[in-house]
Amino acid sequence: MSRFRSLWQASVNATKKALTWELEEWVPPVEKCIFKFNSKEDLKTWHLYSDSEYGGLSSASLEIKDGGNRSDCNGVFSGNLSTDMREGSKWNINRSGFCGMRSKKFDGFIDLEGYDSIALRLKGDGRCYISTFQFRYILRTG
Repeated sequence: MSRFRSLWQASVNATKKALTWELEEWVPPVEKCIFKFNSKEDLKTWHLYSDSEYGGLSSASLEIKDGGNRSDCNGVFSGNLSTDMREGSKWNINRSGFCGMRSKKFDGFIDLEGYDSIALRLKGDGRCYISTFQFRYILRTG
């Protein structure tokens, strides 16, 4: 029911937008920030996970690193990777070692119509990592 309500609300919003014909609403801004890490509230929209859910010994954390200026606030993801497993784990795994984060489900949509790319601003520690990004979209017909 919630998904139908979200689709219906998006349709109503698009219809209102079409009827107002204000040029500013039809031209997207140069950039659109989708996720921010400016407050502890922003961190609550993320789910942290690691192999500890399967008997592993890795851990993950996400915190705000404040640069002193509000625009310098950064979300800092960190993890401790371990290939070891807990003794007596119910899972038949010899070794592991992963941690990550993903956004929690949210109602509504992120309207990216008018944009043709997504940019990520990341800073690493010089080591190699694997990242996976998943986007779900709705195709409009007719």
